[in-house]
Amino acid sequence: MPRARFVSLVLLSVLAAAASAEERPISRLAWLEGRWETARPRLVTQEQWLPPLGNTMMCIGRVVKSDCLVDYEVVIIREHGSRFAYEAHPLGQESATFLSTVVTDSTVIFENLAHDFPQRIGYQRFGADSLVAWVEGPSHGKTKRNEFAYRRVGAHH
Repeated sequence: MPRARFVSLVLLSVLAAAASAEERPISRLAWLEGRWETARPRLVTQEQWLPPLGNTMMCIGRVVKSDCLVDYEVVIIREHGSRFAYEAHPLGQESATFLSTVVTDSTVIFENLAHDFPQRIGYQRFGADSLVAWVEGPSHGKTKRNEFAYRRVGAHH
């Protein structure tokens, strides 16, 4: 094989590997990246999503009331076969894992019907700077849904 052709094949292989690394399934959720916030008088809820890396996305969420941290949660989303696993690690509670049931360019929904509450967790983006997150499931014989309307804060890539 002539040297120029060999070098070309090696270069194409490297470029193909780099392209496939950039197009990991987790990159479908890159729209979550950034700092999201909902603020009311004396109550601020934030989620900070790190960009996809290592087949995961990570989030730290916190609730601050009157300048005092009252709740926090760490979330890891991992590639899980053809789906995504949402691993929630909330303050003072057992960790729980939910698997994706819906994944689009602007929506992701995770579900774990064996969990008490919530059984579903969802995120839906509206434009570049608006995001609605929700948790949903049974509560006292009815379906309960808590929604969080977030706005992007800080710089956006």
